Amino acid sequence: MPHRPKVLITGATDGIGQLAAIELARHGADLILTARSQSKAAATRAQIEAAAPGAAVDVFYADFSDLRAVVAAGRAIAARHSHIDVLINNAGLHAFQQRVTKDGFAEMVAVNCFAPWLLTSVLRDTLVQSAPARIVTVASEASRQSGGLRIEADLLDIAPFTPRGSSRIYGRTKLLNIMFSIELARQLDGTGVTVNCLDPGFNVTSLGRELGFSGSLAKALNWLGIGDPTRGAGIIKRLAIDPEFGVKTGLYVSVKNARTLMPVAPANSVEQRRRLWISTAQLLGPFLMADNGVGL
Repeated sequence: MPHRPKVLITGATDGIGQLAAIELARHGADLILTARSQSKAAATRAQIEAAAPGAAVDVFYADFSDLRAVVAAGRAIAARHSHIDVLINNAGLHAFQQRVTKDGFAEMVAVNCFAPWLLTSVLRDTLVQSAPARIVTVASEASRQSGGLRIEADLLDIAPFTPRGSSRIYGRTKLLNIMFSIELARQLDGTGVTVNCLDPGFNVTSLGRELGFSGSLAKALNWLGIGDPTRGAGIIKRLAIDPEFGVKTGLYVSVKNARTLMPVAPANSVEQRRRLWISTAQLLGPFLMADNGVGL
C-alpha cells in the first residue's frame, strides 16, 4: 500500500464504523466516507480531523435504501478517486418492522445486502487497478439465527414481521453478506484484491435505535462494561490494514483474535454461494445498466 492508504468506509457516521474510521485515520489512512446525514458527517469529519490532523476526509451522500443513489455515489467516488486501497462495507440496519423500499425490496435486504453488492460492483475495476487492495465486509454471527435460506424467495421476501421476528431476518442478511464476501474472494483470486468478512461481536451502538428503550439500555450496558464497540471497530481496522489480511482471502473471521469461523449453511457451499451471486446479479443488473449501459 502507499504511505497513506485510501480507505472507503460506509456507515462511518455512527457506531463501530465511526470508531474504525477514526482509528484508521490515526494509523495514517485518508478516508472516503458515505453518509445520509450532513450533520452527522460534519461531526464525524471534525472528530477525525481532531484525532488525526492532516488526514483527508471526502464525503459522499447516499441513502442506502435507494439503490440508484448507491450506484450514483459509487460512480461519483470512482470518478474522483482513481485509486482505492480498501473498501469497507460496514453500513447496516436492524429494522424492527418491515418496510419496503421505493425499488420494491425489503429495506433490510436492500441496505445490508444489495447496496454493498452494487457499490462493490461499481468500484470493482477501481479496486483491481489499485491492487494490492482489500474488500472488508461486516457480517455477524447473527447469521446463525437465520433459519436457513431460500435464495430466490428470500431475496424478494417483503412479508411483515414483528420486533421479535426481526432477528431472524437480520440474521439472514448477515448470512447473505458472508456468502457475498466468500464468493467475491473466489472471483477476485489472483487479482491482488483480498476479500474477507468479519463478525464484530456484540456492540452497543445505534443499530437498534428503533427500539424505544435502546438509549437507556445502551447506557446500562455501557455502565456494566458490556458490548464495548471499540472491539468491533478494532477487528474492522485489523482486516483493513494488518499485513496478514493483505494476503489471506475468502475468510470469515471472529472479533476474538481474528480466528477463522466456519459459516453456517448454505454459506459453506460453493454452489450455493455462486447461485446467490447469479440471482443477485439478475435482480440488480438493471441498476448497473442504467444511464451508461455498463454492467459487471
